[in-house]
This record gives sequence, structure tokens and C-alpha cells, in this order.
Amino acid sequence: MPDKIHQGQNIRRFREMLNIKQETLAHELGPDWSQKKVSLLEAKETIDQELLEQVAKVLKVPVKAIESFTEKGAATYFNTFEEGSSNQGNIGDNGTYIFNPIDKLSEALEENKRLYNQLLQEKDEKIALLQKLLDKK
Repeated sequence: MPDKIHQGQNIRRFREMLNIKQETLAHELGPDWSQKKVSLLEAKETIDQELLEQVAKVLKVPVKAIESFTEKGAATYFNTFEEGSSNQGNIGDNGTYIFNPIDKLSEALEENKRLYNQLLQEKDEKIALLQKLLDKK
């Protein structure tokens, strides 16, 4: 019997693996979202496809991962490391999409660094512009 997939719990799992708070996810999803709304979303067993795609994009995980992740699949995946198997990024025995969460975390951290550097550059540009305006006066 196939494992029952709870998409809301899967969103919560991925959000927690990426160390993202509900408030942060709500902010990224847009002005209509709040921490409470994210909490209610994570309680839903099935989620509308369009919303699922939006959340997956914010979390930077494949929609398929949220749709098919199971505890059994995760255990199978992580157990393959002990056996010396390299099954990363493949479909598991039970049809569950599996990937290395450490890679996803690394990607998120790199994206954060890129955005931080972009913010610093924009700040420096604004300071230079303000300095020019002050010099003219």
C-alpha cells in the first residue's frame, strides 16, 4: 500500500530543512500571506497545483518533491549513504523523488550571499549618488 502523501507537511519539512520560518515564507509568498496562513497551509493534506508551484519556487525545491516526499522514501534515501550507494537525484524504489537536502541548503546559502552582495552594491551606489548631490550644493 503506497504511503499517504501530506503536501502541507512536506512543505513544512522542506521549510524546516532550509531553516526558513513561517513568517519568512509568508513574506516571500506576498502581501496576502501571514504566518497563520502558512500554518494553515501546512495543515492541508492536498494543495492547489498553482499554489504548490508558487511555494516550491519560493523554497527552491521541485514541485515533484513536495508532491511525493514520504518518510519511508527519506529513510530509504539516507540509508543508501550507509551502504555506499550514490543514489542522489534519482527516483527511489517507492517512486519518491529524492535529492540531497544539503545541496539545496548550499544553493539557498549561495543565493543569500548573492543577494546580500547585490544589496551592498546598491547601498554603495546610493551613497555615491547622495555624495554627488551634496558636493553640488
